[in-house]
Parts: sequence; C-alpha cells; structure tokens
Amino acid sequence: MGDCVRAAAAKALVPVITGKGSLATLDDHQVVARDRALFKAMCFGVCRTLPRLEALAAQLLEKPFKSRDADIQALLLLGAYQLLYLRIPAHAAVCETAGAARLLGKAWATRVLNGCLRRLQRESSTLEAEVDRDPAVALLHPRWWLKSLRQAWPDDWQAICEANNQPGPMTLRVNRRHNDREQYLDILDGAGISARLCAHAPDGLVLETARDVEALPGFAQGHVSVQDEAAQLAAVLLGPVVAPRPGARVLDACCAPGGKTAHLLELFDVDLHAIDSDAARLARVEDTLTRLGLSATLAQGDATERDWWDGTPFDAILLDAPCSGSGVIRRHPDIKRLRRPSDIAQLAQLQRALLDNLWPLLKPGGTLLYATCSVLPEENRDQIRDFLARTPDASEQMPDGIAWGQVSGAGRQLLPKVDSHDGFFYARLVKAGR
Repeated sequence: MGDCVRAAAAKALVPVITGKGSLATLDDHQVVARDRALFKAMCFGVCRTLPRLEALAAQLLEKPFKSRDADIQALLLLGAYQLLYLRIPAHAAVCETAGAARLLGKAWATRVLNGCLRRLQRESSTLEAEVDRDPAVALLHPRWWLKSLRQAWPDDWQAICEANNQPGPMTLRVNRRHNDREQYLDILDGAGISARLCAHAPDGLVLETARDVEALPGFAQGHVSVQDEAAQLAAVLLGPVVAPRPGARVLDACCAPGGKTAHLLELFDVDLHAIDSDAARLARVEDTLTRLGLSATLAQGDATERDWWDGTPFDAILLDAPCSGSGVIRRHPDIKRLRRPSDIAQLAQLQRALLDNLWPLLKPGGTLLYATCSVLPEENRDQIRDFLARTPDASEQMPDGIAWGQVSGAGRQLLPKVDSHDGFFYARLVKAGR
C-alpha cells in the first residue's frame, strides 16, 4: 500500500529534519522490494529540496507542529515533494500521504495534511513564487552555505548550487584486469545499457540512466565498480609515482569505503596497507576487495595516531581526508541540513593533524597525495598552503598538462558539474631526499 512506503519514508526523514541523524541508515528500514526505489527517491528528494519544502510548509500551516510530531512534519514535506517534483498522480500524493498518518498512530493529522496538500495543489505557483524570494529557498541551500560558496567561488557559486541540486550521474570504473573501458562499453551496449566515456578518468564510464548494480554485466565477478570520475583521478595522480616501483609500499589512510584502494590494486603492483578508524566501514572495504579478487593489508586505526604502524616507511601515501563533503552534496543531500558552520574549522584541524602525523611515515623522495571531496578553501588550498609553510622538506609536485579542474594554490580543484564529476581537491606533495 502507498501509505506504508510514505510512513516508512517519514520515519527515515525524522532524524534528518531534526538534525540528529543522516540518510545512511535507509537500508535499515523495512520496505517491500517493489517500493524501495520510490522510498529512496522520496527521502533523497526531500533532503535535496528541503529549504523550499520547509518554507512552503510554514506557509501552509496555521502554526508549526510540536516537536513530538516531527513525523507528521516529515509527511507534509513528503506530500509537497511528490506534488511538485514527482510524476505521481496528485490524488495519490495527497490521499496516501495523509493516510500514512494513521500508520504512525496519529489519525488526527490526516485532515491537517489533506487540507495543506490540497491547498498546495491549488496554489503552488503563487506559494512557490512567494517563498523563492529568499535566495536560500530558491537555491535550496542554507544561508551559511551560500555565503561560504560565494566567498570561495564568486564566479562559480551559483553553478555549484545548481550541480548540488541535481542527482549525480551513475559513474562506473572498469577493472582493467578484465576489460578496458571501450570493451566494457561494447558489453554494455550489447546488454541494452547506454553509457559514454568519462572526459578525464581513463577507466570511467557514465551511464545514461542509473540502474541496480546487479544488472551490470560482470559486476558480481569484479569487472566493474561504481565510482565517481573525480574520485578515480587519485589513481591517475599516483600512477606515475608507483608504476615504476613494483612492490611499492603504499598507505591508503582513511580508506573506507575502499574505491580508491581497489583502483590502485587493479592498476599497479603495490604492497598496499589500508587503515580506517571505523570497523564497520573497514568491513565494507574488505567486501569490496573480495568481490574484485584483490588483497591488501587492512587494519583498524586512527590516522592521527601511529599505534597501527609497524615502523616501516611508505613510498607513497594517499590521504583522502575527512571533510565537509561540500563537493558531494548532490549524492548526500542531507549534508545541507546536518553540517554546521563550526564543523569547517574542526575538520580543518583534523586534516592538519592527519597531515602532520602521516608525513614522517613517508620515505625520503616519497609522495603524499592529499584529497578531499570538498570545494572549501579552508580544507583545500589554505590547508596545503599552511602545511607547506611549516614543513621544510615538503614541496608541491602536481604533474604538468592536467586538463581537469583549475589551479587552486598548490593543488587542483574540481567543482561539481551537472551530469559530470563531483567536487574534489587534489594536491601531490613530495618529500625531499632519497
């Protein structure tokens, strides 16, 4: 029944709209198989358009719901999202959303929801025009996000917002141990799946339409993985460093969920050590490597400490640092609600601690690749500038001829693009001596 999936979506959204949890636990909710796609589409869609939906809800309600009725607020947001953004018949969007209140044990709310959603159906153009006078509503970003993006990227901030507000494309990484991407493109074509080559990642393909991974030819056998084009560039940047050194000792710090770990192992003969502080996320890395038929030395460990290290230095280190996620908001739209302005300074302190702790673990002449999925200078350009200033034996060594992103201090910044890559930052640093 349609009210069941809407009740489940409301329960899943309560932690997000109250600022107490994320969408990471969606798979924990019991939803029948036929409704899972709609369930996820509604949850992600509400988070993506939350500023507008909440502004409309405030217009529709005589007074706000009490805090204990956050689930009813979530139902109102879900109903508004269906009416404005999904191709669901209006009567179903209204009636089944209102009816879901009974499943939440709050039958009193059905009349309120029905009245609010009927009004929105009648007056959507007028109400949207009214709330969109606020730029934070029109651009679907909290004010502090808009201020940060505008300060960082005065010529690009609106395009960043536009990209953040669209679902990211489904991008694949072809495992060269089985096929190159042109061969796999032919395999996809034979299966009736349309895709195109990535512009910058040599192993990347972008699907015209997202689909379940189990429908991808050879997925279970490790022929292909899901990974954004920007994330695939880590292996491109580390390749010239490790390819000439068979058996090079490489550390992937903060490795989960393991896409970059796997990509390096698919391409190069390396002795790869991967650590992550989260045991559950580390288990995902192990699952990924098992599917791909790859192996690495995995260990749970905090990369700001060294109790996991055996004392042998590394030829190369990949530091994919924890960050604001401001470059991947389109894939994690709950970030817009859950992240706070104070988080940025705290994350920058963590990134500094990671850089300072890991740099001594690098051999003389070794390379550290710093990466974030952020577009904020505090985490990227400024972070690396300050590291170089306090680290005499470190220097920037980004390769010449890079055709992607733009120069940003000692690194390279990609901004999120509609139907293309996520936002990412890379800086390649080399340690003096041999």
